[in-house]
Amino acid sequence: MVKIKSDTPIEKTVIKGFISGTGRRKTAVASVFLYQDKGDFVVNGIPIDSYFSTEKEKIKWMRPFHLVGVSHPGSKFSASIKVSGSGKTGQLDAVAHGISRALSAISEDFSKILRKQGLLTRDSRMVERKKYFLKKARKAPQYSKR
Repeated sequence: MVKIKSDTPIEKTVIKGFISGTGRRKTAVASVFLYQDKGDFVVNGIPIDSYFSTEKEKIKWMRPFHLVGVSHPGSKFSASIKVSGSGKTGQLDAVAHGISRALSAISEDFSKILRKQGLLTRDSRMVERKKYFLKKARKAPQYSKR
């Protein structure tokens, strides 16, 4: 096996016209297809501003772009995003994770910035499973002495 060392960062080329990234959170899975041309961001066939309508949600999915120095993502990129599973919060976090992975595939510098902010790490917290003889994962039936 031959290892090649270089001092200059290598820019990865876009082969099929898009860069893909898969994001996950809880049971949500988002497939992000990021195109390097001006356009719209579409989630499950709906514009992203309608799908994630609140200001907090908008800040959350735009955060990876702001960290890499793109203040208006619609003027430089377009994306087609398919997301399924979980609820709105899990889907939003999955979309942000997928966008971060796609941006990190563009440049090694982007990858370093996003990794430092923790956006490339999957949030591994999941719902704990229900155990038998219990009402929920940890909630036991009421104890009665007599």
